[in-house]
Amino acid sequence: MGDRGQAPSPWFPHGGPPTLSTLTLLLLLCGQAHSQCKILRCNAEYVSSTLNLREGGSSGTPRGGGRGGVSGGLCRALRSYALCTRRTARTCRGDLAFHSAVHGIEDLMIQHNCSRQGPTAPPPARGPALPGAGPVHPAPDPCDYEARFFRLHGRAPGFLHCASFGDPHVRSFHHHFHTCRVQGAWPLLDNDFLFVQATSSPVASGANATTTRKITIIFKNMQECIDQKVYQAEVDNLPAAFEDGSINGGDRPGGSSLSVQTANPGSHVEIRAAYIGTTIIIRQTAGQLSFSIRVAEDVARAFSAEQDLQLCVGGCPPSQRLSRSERNRRGAIAVDTARRLCKEGLPVEDAYFQSCVFDVSVSGDPNFTVAAQTALDDARVFLADLEKLHLFPSDAGPPVVPATVLVPLLSGLFVLWLCIP
Repeated sequence: MGDRGQAPSPWFPHGGPPTLSTLTLLLLLCGQAHSQCKILRCNAEYVSSTLNLREGGSSGTPRGGGRGGVSGGLCRALRSYALCTRRTARTCRGDLAFHSAVHGIEDLMIQHNCSRQGPTAPPPARGPALPGAGPVHPAPDPCDYEARFFRLHGRAPGFLHCASFGDPHVRSFHHHFHTCRVQGAWPLLDNDFLFVQATSSPVASGANATTTRKITIIFKNMQECIDQKVYQAEVDNLPAAFEDGSINGGDRPGGSSLSVQTANPGSHVEIRAAYIGTTIIIRQTAGQLSFSIRVAEDVARAFSAEQDLQLCVGGCPPSQRLSRSERNRRGAIAVDTARRLCKEGLPVEDAYFQSCVFDVSVSGDPNFTVAAQTALDDARVFLADLEKLHLFPSDAGPPVVPATVLVPLLSGLFVLWLCIP
């Protein structure tokens, strides 16, 4: 195979990975693998096969696509490591240490121009630890996702944001903004670690518009960290605990990595799940429930093809999106009045402002302005890139684009128009 290009890795956007010694040690010490998952064995074998490389070179050694020297030895070790992860993939489904190892292998193979096909490292020799091998560093807390990720990758993890509020309006992980007519129970999230379901009903008999009346969240069992926990909120019943009455993840060593906190009893609950790098906010305003989440990218992407219906991932299905004509129908309050009410707290006429106008106009309840305002406030806190804070609906209605995209796009179209004879 030819040498691979040196394009920046999406997992290391600010430069190369940490030193090989740091990466291998931390992979070995990721201790939350499931009892059936053999990722710790793969990690240990990789560390063993690269001990001599760590004495004779570093991640800054010459790259040669596996053509001898330290780089060649590293490529052989990485191929063996990749083979080991493939063999244990079935039993490691949903294990964060496993997924981190797979991504780390891919990054290092790109960094060192390693081809996927080629010789592998011989099996490591079994024996006691060598005396004087150096101090053993404490293992990172397996139930602190952000700290574990930083020590493994040398950078902070990436996060995604999703929200549902009002009619409901859904802002997806990919910055699509939809006004939906979804009625009944629909999954906002459904992955290996987390399940979130919102249940909606019409705002009035015969109305297309609906509001969320119930939210169910399941934090799935995770070895060493938490027992499975269920949180369920309904309009006029925003509990300050999980269904079993507890406010944390249980009696396991990492039980404190999941907690329920009440910011404003009866109207604002925050759930922090440090073991998966996730924060959830649930609010009640104007007789409806709002949902907002910041979740680690690895966690949000840990789902199978069978779990493809997730409003936070794909937005509302096309058949469930309200068209522009439906959103512009006359409501209980004149549109001009609704615009004036919304403008007080939402000066930018973006998707949040338009959602506010729709909700206030249809429902006739000025309190819906608060739902849009708090959703925007949550996005301001949860989004890593504030240039994507304000979204503007396209002419077609459902898709949205960041504000920063509009100026160069319109400028390009203007230049193209000038060039047409």
